[in-house]
Amino acid sequence: MDLDNTRASVTAPSARARRTFARLPGLAALALLALTAGCSSAPTRPPTGTPEPDKFLFERGTAELNDKDWFTAREYFRQLVDSYPQSRYRGDAKLGVGDTHLGEGTTEGYVMAINEYREFLSFYPTHRRADYAQFKLAMAHFYQMRGPMRDQTETLEAIKELQVFLEKFPSAERSPLFPEAQARLREAKDRLGDHELGVGVQYHRTRWYPGAIERLKGLLEKDPQFTRRDAALFYLADSFDKVGRPAEALPYFDRLIKEFEQSEFLEKAQLRMAAIRAEMEKKAGAAVK
Repeated sequence: MDLDNTRASVTAPSARARRTFARLPGLAALALLALTAGCSSAPTRPPTGTPEPDKFLFERGTAELNDKDWFTAREYFRQLVDSYPQSRYRGDAKLGVGDTHLGEGTTEGYVMAINEYREFLSFYPTHRRADYAQFKLAMAHFYQMRGPMRDQTETLEAIKELQVFLEKFPSAERSPLFPEAQARLREAKDRLGDHELGVGVQYHRTRWYPGAIERLKGLLEKDPQFTRRDAALFYLADSFDKVGRPAEALPYFDRLIKEFEQSEFLEKAQLRMAAIRAEMEKKAGAAVK
């Protein structure tokens, strides 16, 4: 199946030219901008007689990509993709287009990057850089993750795509990106966990302890390795104690103490656990008498 060859080429000044404009007075900058824009598309075509024009385009695109001149790099890569369907560089150029969009760091750029990486995986599922495409697809969502107490749609998408990566490339031998993918997945899960923790703590502060129990218990069941689970364990245990269920609080205080050598909640958990046990022993003794 062939890629879409109908994309139109748009011209824009190079990064070097844009830096020059910034140092010029207003009218001079406008004049130079117009001149540069008018001829900026010329370098994206291989010179006549170039032995390997597709290689020329790929190398020029890569150089501009490394220089973070996203527009010019994209023009070189698109020229290769559209004009050389049998080129051995075509798949890499397709990835290059995605990288230029990702590099821009804008909402529109992320959307375009996601589309490019998905197309690459569709057309080149067995390509030697399929792991890179899947990882960058996940990162395009990762970079759009919002704060813990805001909408978590992009966080969920990042988690989904990172899990796909780890399923397809389950070791460092299969992909050198494996360790980073693992770390990014933990970050994304922590962002989602921070959202659940924030809601649970808010319920606790407003004394809606049943709501806190539901949220925090669910968080720990879904993600037992949540990085800030010490807070979740403490507020969950405290919520159980506050609703008159101290026996159910004890295992969570105990888990906090065993799993964390350092935590702002550690001393409080130890004191609360000792107090609950003392009270339970007192009641048990009174019942015997």
